[in-house]
Amino acid sequence: MPENSKTSGEKSSASYRSWPAIAAGIAIPCLYLFGLTMPLVGPDEPRYAQVAREMYERGDWITPTLGGFNWFEKPALLYWLEIAAYKVFGVTEFSARLGSALFGLGTVASLWLIAKIASAADHSSQNRRFANWTALIAASTIGIIVFSRGASFDIILTFPITAALGGFFAYDRCQEKRERMLGLFVFYFFIGIAVLAKGLVGIVFPFAIVGLYFAIMLKRPSRQFFFSLPLGVLLILAVTATWYLPMYLRHGYAFIDEFFVQHHFQRFTSNKYSHPQPFYFFFWVLPLMMIPWLPFFAAAIWNWSKDLRMSISAGSPKPDNGLRFFSAAWIAVPLLFFSFSGSKLPGYILPCVPGAILLTAEFVIRWIGEIKRRKVIVEAVAAGTFVVVIAAMFVIVPSFANADSVKFLIAAANERGYEQAEVVSLHTISHNAEFYASGRIVRTPDGKQKRLYGPTEVLQEIEARGRKTMLVLVPLEYVDQLRTADYLNAEIIADNGELAIAAVRSK
Repeated sequence: MPENSKTSGEKSSASYRSWPAIAAGIAIPCLYLFGLTMPLVGPDEPRYAQVAREMYERGDWITPTLGGFNWFEKPALLYWLEIAAYKVFGVTEFSARLGSALFGLGTVASLWLIAKIASAADHSSQNRRFANWTALIAASTIGIIVFSRGASFDIILTFPITAALGGFFAYDRCQEKRERMLGLFVFYFFIGIAVLAKGLVGIVFPFAIVGLYFAIMLKRPSRQFFFSLPLGVLLILAVTATWYLPMYLRHGYAFIDEFFVQHHFQRFTSNKYSHPQPFYFFFWVLPLMMIPWLPFFAAAIWNWSKDLRMSISAGSPKPDNGLRFFSAAWIAVPLLFFSFSGSKLPGYILPCVPGAILLTAEFVIRWIGEIKRRKVIVEAVAAGTFVVVIAAMFVIVPSFANADSVKFLIAAANERGYEQAEVVSLHTISHNAEFYASGRIVRTPDGKQKRLYGPTEVLQEIEARGRKTMLVLVPLEYVDQLRTADYLNAEIIADNGELAIAAVRSK
């Protein structure tokens, strides 16, 4: 074959092989940014979006408030992302969720970089594509997809932890001094970001994972790593001081008590916030987070444990298994930490999902080998996941969101001329109303939503406010209490299948 013909054929083949990567590079951001405009759901999304709105409207980047009352449950990073988006795109659901979507994409990019570093020394054709396979698996993992679509703190913590551990992995595996120093800087800087994201776990997890990794690998940290600690801690403090210092100066011990004592230590050691689950809760939540890659994840765990037993029998871990040991440490620390917590929610375990993805991707790349049929299977699983998610966003999720949200109930009442009426809840609490009925919710003296337990209490609230009409959110099974009360006039405006909204006034 002529040389120029051969070169042309190689270029054509390389171009053909690049098309799936290009398509995935376009599809993944589109998937993560699609459907962010749906109504806020659950108790957390609307509250966090409302906290950011109040900070945005006051021009205050420091003190989180809800309904005008101090709200010290979480740090400011998510709120900052929401405020920035509000400034650009307005106060919308898209703006509230945009930061989470970008941090989800950041998590995927960080895993791509870790895989790139891990495969740098191996020049086989499969390992050169390891980073792309890892990114594809990460982007199509259901845990990353779901939490990247919500205005909540779990992915906001997961990205900086992933980036920090990526920095450490670069330090540990790279040979050039400049790359190693940059890796350490990234490690400490993103630990600071993680502390801004969700508090002390942002510093506990990275150091614990690194410590466990050293222990599993049976090696001591280098002198350079030890000597970097003082400057690294100073960098962490400099980053975290952007919020924690002004918060303490402004609020003193009240901030320390609520944020650290109550929402760190008491949340971990007790069931104060009513999220009890058995010890093994996260041992079945984590596999669910790994759908659709659960079979590969299970096989990866089995293979790693088998190799670990062989390594122990041989006296030391194999050097070429460093990525798997690193991934195993990454999984183990959050999994065990939160299993001992007195309060458990599914999103808590998200920071260990990137470790599970790396372990899974390492197994998948070896499983594929040079077998094209297996390559097609993996690509089909990822593409199928994208299709299912998009279809669900069109068909299933909107109806669920509409039923869970009071957005359209409040809008229907506003259209009837009740846009200034105060909103109260009967036999329920609607945290969703925090965002959609902003500034109109009736509260108790300590700032919590006021929950009424009967039509008599509704009448008392109306009379206390000068006999003005009030909007009442009420579960459908209690609507008749308003209709049949002979001292109230109740106009049922709309319902979402679970709650109704009524305009109520006294007779």
